[in-house]
Amino acid sequence: MVERSARVEAPCGSGERRVCLGDEFLGTAHSLHELTLLLREAGLVGGDELDVAEADLIEWHGGGPEVWPCQGGGPNCWSAPGELRYLVRDPRRA
Repeated sequence: MVERSARVEAPCGSGERRVCLGDEFLGTAHSLHELTLLLREAGLVGGDELDVAEADLIEWHGGGPEVWPCQGGGPNCWSAPGELRYLVRDPRRA
């Protein structure tokens, strides 16, 4: 497992949260489960949702692991035509 920290941004428009590793955009998640899958794929965690919720390597913004509502939106809210509902990955990482 890699020892890097991830940043989970505040929820935006449709409730998704941007996930970044430094300046690198990893994707968006709509739930703790989706975040766990995304971080697992990036090699940051190897456990389940509880491990992610308690992980020190995650910098939470706009609420912790229990916050996944449809809130506000704004200029930093990312979306794209045809984005997947459950897990959106940056096409540049493909």
